[in-house]
Amino acid sequence: MISKRFSILCVLFFFFGFSNLLASEAIQKESTNQEEKGFDFGELLMHHVKDAYEWHFFTLANFDATIYLPIIAYKNGEGFEVFSSRKVSDGNSYHGYEIEEGHLRRQDGSKFFDLSITKVVASIFISAILLLLIFIRVARKYKGNEKKAPHGLQAFMEPLVLFIRDDVAKPILGDKTYFYLPYLLSIFFFIWINNMLGLLPGAANVTGNIAITCTLAIFTMIIVNVSGNKHYWLEIFLPPGIPLWLLPIMWIVEIMGIFTKPFALMVRLFANMISGHMIILSIIGLIFLFGEMSQGLGWGIALFSVAMSTFMLSLDLLVAALQAYIFTILSALFIGLAVQDAQH
Repeated sequence: MISKRFSILCVLFFFFGFSNLLASEAIQKESTNQEEKGFDFGELLMHHVKDAYEWHFFTLANFDATIYLPIIAYKNGEGFEVFSSRKVSDGNSYHGYEIEEGHLRRQDGSKFFDLSITKVVASIFISAILLLLIFIRVARKYKGNEKKAPHGLQAFMEPLVLFIRDDVAKPILGDKTYFYLPYLLSIFFFIWINNMLGLLPGAANVTGNIAITCTLAIFTMIIVNVSGNKHYWLEIFLPPGIPLWLLPIMWIVEIMGIFTKPFALMVRLFANMISGHMIILSIIGLIFLFGEMSQGLGWGIALFSVAMSTFMLSLDLLVAALQAYIFTILSALFIGLAVQDAQH
C-alpha cells in the first residue's frame, strides 16, 4: 500500500514538474523574443490565457510543437474561405485576412463571419468525444452486466453519478429529479473534464473563457425560465403582501434577478478557473523578472517558484471538481426555485 501511494505521488510530482518546465521554457522563449522592446510580463500573461488560432504545446531546442488550426471565414458575396492558420501566422496575410491582436480581420475592414476552429473550440471537441466514449462504454457495461458489481471505469463513474443524483438533485428537485438529471450530469462532467484537461501542459483553458461560461449560464437561465411554473411567475410580477405602489419597483428588481443569477454562475466559474492559471504563470514569471535584475536572484527565486507553482497545480485538482460541483448545485437550486410548488 505504501509503495503504491509513493508511486502515485511520484507520478503527480513528475507531471506537475514537467508542466512547470514547459511553462517556464515557453515564458523564457517569449521573454527572449521581447528583450529588444523590453519584457512585458502582463502582455505575455494574457497571451497564455486567451484563445488562439493555433495550438502551441511547447518548444524544446529547435522543435516547435504547434498545431495550426483551420480558419473558416464566411463573407457575403464571396462565400466560405477555409485555410490553415499557418498562412496568417507571424504577421502574414492571406487572401485579405490577417490576425491582429489575437483576432482575425479583413485588411480592408469589411465585415465577415468568423467560424474558425480555435484552440478552445478544438478542446471542446476533444472533451465531448472523451465524454461520449466514457459514457457509452459505461452504459454498455450496465446493459450487459445488470447483476454484476461495477468494476474499472464503471466503478469510478457510478459514485459520481449517484452523488449528483442523491446529494445534489434529489434534495432540491424532489420528484422532478429525473427530468432535470440529464442536464445536471451533463454540465457537471463537461465542466469537470474541461477543468482537468486545462491542467495538462499546453492545454486550452476552456472554462477560463468567458464565452464558454456565459453559454453554460444561458442554458441554465433558459431551462429555469421555460420550466418556471405559475407560482414562480406570480412571485416575480405579483409578489404577495407587496403594496400596489411598490409593484413597479419590485418588477425591476425581480426582472434583474432573472439575469443576475446566470451572471453570477458565469463570473464565478470564469474567475476561479482563469485565476488559477494566471497565478501559476505569474509565479513562474517571477524567475525571469528577478533574472532581469540579477542572474543570481533569478536562480534564487527559481526553487521557490517551482515549489509554489507545483502546490498551486495540486490545489487546482480540487478546484476543478469543486467548481463543477458549485455550478451544478447552483443550477439545480435555481431550477428548483422555478418549479417548486407554492406550499414549499
